[in-house]
Amino acid sequence: MARIRHIEIKNFRCIQQLAWVPSAGINCLIGPGDAGKSSILDAIDFCLGARRSLTFTDADFYRLNVTNPIVITATVGELDDDLKSMETYGTYLRSFNAATGVVEDEPEAQAETVLSVRLSVGSDLDPVWTLVSDRAETAGQSRFLTWADRAQLAPNRVGGLADHNLAWRRGSVLNRLSDERPEMAAALADAARNARATFGDLADAQLGGTLRIVEATAQSLGIIIGEGLKAMLDTHSVSFSGGTIALHGADGVPLRALGIGSTRLLLAGLQRQAAQKATVVLIDELEHGLEPHRILRLLTSIGAKDAAPPLQAFITSHSPVAIRELRGDQLFVVRNIGGRHEARTVGTADDVQGTIRLYPEAFLAPSIVVCEGASEVGLLRGMDLYRSALGEQSITAAGIAWVDAKGIAQVYGRASAFQRLGYRVAVLRDDDVQPEAAEEAAFLANGGAVFKWRDGCALEDEMFRCLSDAAVGSLLERAVELLDADLVDDHIRSASNGQHTFAACRVGLSLQTRETLGKAARSKKGSWFKSVTRMEEAARDIVFPNLATADEIFRNTISDIKQWIFRGA
Repeated sequence: MARIRHIEIKNFRCIQQLAWVPSAGINCLIGPGDAGKSSILDAIDFCLGARRSLTFTDADFYRLNVTNPIVITATVGELDDDLKSMETYGTYLRSFNAATGVVEDEPEAQAETVLSVRLSVGSDLDPVWTLVSDRAETAGQSRFLTWADRAQLAPNRVGGLADHNLAWRRGSVLNRLSDERPEMAAALADAARNARATFGDLADAQLGGTLRIVEATAQSLGIIIGEGLKAMLDTHSVSFSGGTIALHGADGVPLRALGIGSTRLLLAGLQRQAAQKATVVLIDELEHGLEPHRILRLLTSIGAKDAAPPLQAFITSHSPVAIRELRGDQLFVVRNIGGRHEARTVGTADDVQGTIRLYPEAFLAPSIVVCEGASEVGLLRGMDLYRSALGEQSITAAGIAWVDAKGIAQVYGRASAFQRLGYRVAVLRDDDVQPEAAEEAAFLANGGAVFKWRDGCALEDEMFRCLSDAAVGSLLERAVELLDADLVDDHIRSASNGQHTFAACRVGLSLQTRETLGKAARSKKGSWFKSVTRMEEAARDIVFPNLATADEIFRNTISDIKQWIFRGA
């Protein structure tokens, strides 16, 4: 039941340095591409995998610098009694403090007994595995695990290829399900002999002419080969080794012929069944080959919903489905901060967990705009569509995701949660209702950006106040299309206490009528554009095509938003 307690990686691929205390259950690594998620899984696999050889190249070194050796150290706890035996590995037993995440060289009574396995690779590209112990090193001692103990600690990697795990090979999941082993040596030897003989009987009818020519030629040359020459399977070519016995369906088709998704799902389920003997599983790109409902099934099969995790899983994923299904303490955002990689737990605070459920895709982007409401989200989406139509770089291509905070009260709770996880975050909000000043100040002090409309204005106020007469007229006509002229007129009359009407606004616009239209557009009895779809279409069709003729304040605000978005691209 071994589990990894601590991982340290130095100078491996894109990771210069990483120190991480993973959870005992699901560890799903998320974040933008090329953050080093797959490299972490490879590091664990290379360090703890039961393999007799491993090939490295210069490309495996951080920035190709082979003068700085690759060093991967995995500290393993929850050891079986034989691994904790003083007679076997006494000098190498260490302790792990779960409260502090610190590994000490001396075993301590109040801490967990652990072993630390280290893989080192120098410029000669020759990997060396050792057990870590300052005491042993001081005494000039060095050793590693026995092969049986290596196999016991080795993680099982669930990939797209099933040849290894769906046959009774060394280290396969089938061999870990139970102690049963096929008694195959004698049976397979007989099968090989029978195959040779059977082929020889059939070959005479197919190859008789050739056989007679060979006989005649040998005889003419005085080479004694005897009579009755046969074509039989070569004794060296008919042999059976590990993996000869594999799983087949009722129709005789090997299970390794299953699709990638089915194979991964089956292997994950088998890994759960073999958890008593192999508790660590590695799955890169969890969603590969799986439909959303089968992603959920795979996560459940490896214990994502279990109170006591049956095994320890290290997963990478770019799937919003997987993120939505997992808890915040099962998700870890991988970041490179100041040359040091970190794997930060997302956490289980209410504002974070709610965001995971509503906007899982945001956790996969490097930069996030937290919008006060649906209309701000629609504005950004409309901007994105308008830019794409012009052939300009889209917002999403710049690595931006947006989140609807659903009100000013939750804006900085959601924004600060992303900020703490190392995301680049901005807030886009109205100014008709003010947030908590201390929350906004703290967010800005931590490097956040805030974009808002002019004093006292919501987005609708800003649009009707700042756009040209022609653009405002188009917004008014769009409102009639979405609602009807009578309802729009009712909203205008209500917002102006009867001073303005729809008909009058169509004839001429003043500052007062513009302010009335902004107020009417956000009527609580039927807002005109306060939804993602309506604002998206209005922004794409009206706001941004007429941005050049809008007033300077609005243009500058939009320009500032664009600069922030594309500065991080």
